[in-house]
Parts: sequence; structure tokens; C-alpha cells
Amino acid sequence: MNRQTLVSEIFRKKTFLCVGLDTEPDKIPSHLHQYDDPVFEFNRRIIDSTRDLCVAYKPNLAFYEAMGPNGWQTLAKTVEYIGDQHFIIADAKRGDIGNTSRKYAQAFFQQMNFDAVTVAPYMGEDSVTPFLDFAGKWVILLALTSNKGSDDFQRNIMQQPPGPLWENVMTQAQQWGTPENLMFVIGATHPEAFVRVREIAPESFLLVPGVGAQGGDLVSICRHGMTRECGLLVNASRSILYASQAEDFEEKARAEAMNMQQEMAALLHTLSV
Repeated sequence: MNRQTLVSEIFRKKTFLCVGLDTEPDKIPSHLHQYDDPVFEFNRRIIDSTRDLCVAYKPNLAFYEAMGPNGWQTLAKTVEYIGDQHFIIADAKRGDIGNTSRKYAQAFFQQMNFDAVTVAPYMGEDSVTPFLDFAGKWVILLALTSNKGSDDFQRNIMQQPPGPLWENVMTQAQQWGTPENLMFVIGATHPEAFVRVREIAPESFLLVPGVGAQGGDLVSICRHGMTRECGLLVNASRSILYASQAEDFEEKARAEAMNMQQEMAALLHTLSV
């Protein structure tokens, strides 16, 4: 999915919600375990109950890799079921040099038809650019993440060039890609950083985790992070997936997603008035 289509879908559906599919077998409702593939059945129902309320889905690969070979089959079925009307992110956090990154890219972009993959920038340019060679696909680069450990390195001040490491990552990375194929992960738990983020990357899309269960505030993010084309994909995982562990989980998941969609619709309306 290219940028123009993504932006069009955001304004058509009045949402910039990304639903994270971080599905854990021991957290899904017990009645689903009668199915041959309980995780896929759970994902299928979550997708059906949220399709019209979101523009993106983000399977976290660790939750599928942990299930072994069957997990990869579940992931492939999930991606196929989502289809091509949503932006699909492989939350893989890959990053290695040369041919290894290229093989990762081939796996996610050619074999499984993801639109984007999250990439760790620690190994530098030659670990990121192989992902950018695939037309119509995106890199979502980890910049300032929502976890507590982000303070360990990302916010450390560098002397040359001066500033926090995450700022230098964003500045340098824009020499490798463009706003048409490069996004950044900026955690909602750092609302004060969004002003500086937009000074560095005024047009880039941002994938924003940390709203919902991690306590990030949607209004604060939008006040400083939203652009004329929205420029945000706000992810929610646990707050939607596990809104209920009973047989009404689909309805509760939909209600949670709808609350977010309605708030997003109101925020998007401010761009057109």
C-alpha cells in the first residue's frame, strides 16, 4: 500500500487506528480451544469485528514464532485473511547487514506480502537500505520506543552531532529513505518528544505504540504529531484484544476499537475545518 492510498483510507474511514495482533494462546477465550487453530480463529474474529474501524494491522512475530512451525502457518493465514484493504505491518524488529537483511525483506515482502516491517537501526545504513529496495514497501524504523528501557540508549546525549541518539537516528535515516517508504516508531509514552520529532521529520508517518494499556494519551500525541495528512498510525493491542476473555470478546473488542475510532474521527475533523 502506497502513501496516497494509506492517507485516502485514513480519511475515508475516519481512523488512523492500527490493531496489534499480539495473540497469546493462554489469553484467548477458552471456548476457542476447540478449533484446530485457536489463535487464527481468535485473530479472524478480531479482524472481522474491527475491519471498518482501523486502517492497519500489526502482527507481532514473536507471538507466532513462539508457537514453532504451526505459528508461522497461523501468521500466514492471518495475513491472507486480512487481505489487501489494510496496511499490514510485520512487527519483526529485524536488522542485519547486507544479504541477511535482504533475505528478511524477501520473507516479509515477497513470501508473506506484508506492507511494512519494523527494523532496528543499530547496525546502521547497510542493515536498513536492503528493506528500502522493494517498491511499494515500507521500513518502520525504531527511533524512540515506548518501553522503559528506551532510556538506556535512545535518550542518551551524543556529543557529535549533539543531541539524543534517537534524534540522530531519525536525521541520518532520512538520507536513506523518503516519507514515501520510511516511517518511524515513536512511543506514546514520550508525548513531550513529538514537537522535536516533527521538527526533524515534518512529513514522515509515525507508528505510535503505547496508547491504551501502556497509558499513552491520544490527544497529546495528535496535538504535536499530527500533520495535514494525519501522519500517524496509532497502535493498540492488549486493550482491544483482551477487552474480554469471555464469549463476548468480539463485541468488547469492537466497542474498544470504536471508542478509539470515534476519538480519532473528531481529531481528524480538526484538519478539515
